[in-house]
Amino acid sequence: MKSFIKILSISGRRSIDALIPPLCPLTDERIGAPGGLSAAGWGRLHFLDDPLCVRCGAPFAHDFGADAECAACIASPPDFDRARAAVAYDDASHGLIVSFKHADRTDLAPMFAGWLRRAGAGLFSADAMVAPAPLHRRRLFARRYNQAAMLAGLLARDAGLAFAPGLLTRVRATPPQKELSADARRRNVAGAFAVGAPFADAVAGAHVILIDDVLTTGATLSACARTLRRAGAARVDALVIARVMRGGPTLG
Repeated sequence: MKSFIKILSISGRRSIDALIPPLCPLTDERIGAPGGLSAAGWGRLHFLDDPLCVRCGAPFAHDFGADAECAACIASPPDFDRARAAVAYDDASHGLIVSFKHADRTDLAPMFAGWLRRAGAGLFSADAMVAPAPLHRRRLFARRYNQAAMLAGLLARDAGLAFAPGLLTRVRATPPQKELSADARRRNVAGAFAVGAPFADAVAGAHVILIDDVLTTGATLSACARTLRRAGAARVDALVIARVMRGGPTLG
């Protein structure tokens, strides 16, 4: 029966694709299946690879060694241990992420999760818990899904890691951060997070990998990391689809 249902599902999907061929969300070219990119679309993205800041994952123009930190991390260390991003946040990745967050393009989630797995391979440990940056309940109700939770669940499944969707909760609604300075962003999210009651004991000594879509100044992820540290987490890393580069666009 399950095989028959699967066959019907595949047949139905192929029929829909024949009537409405899937298009690349970046180039509008026809592609083989929804949730993918054309060759030209892939070419528009800028994946981040070594050399990187060992702490925040910012790319370096030159290789300064495996343990090198960027000037920003030396001057003001983030509260997370390490962060990694799959791609630079530019016009191409901006369009994909905004579609994913605000235009119900959840079909892009498996592709993004694959990017996260590649970018975060050096962060994974056998006992790591994967947890999303939480949305406040009012924003979750308006958006209907937490994009970070969707990514975290797929990544945990594919990488064989524990998934802890309620590890953190957002106890205070905060205004959007787009127009705020770095200092204002930090103040905006201060005290906005708490460890979920079911996880109070599990956090002690834990390795947590936080998942979000974009790293701009790191204020939100640092606030989450501080909350987890106070609850006893031994290590907190962050993994995002994209990071804002100096002089580049910010999340809208």
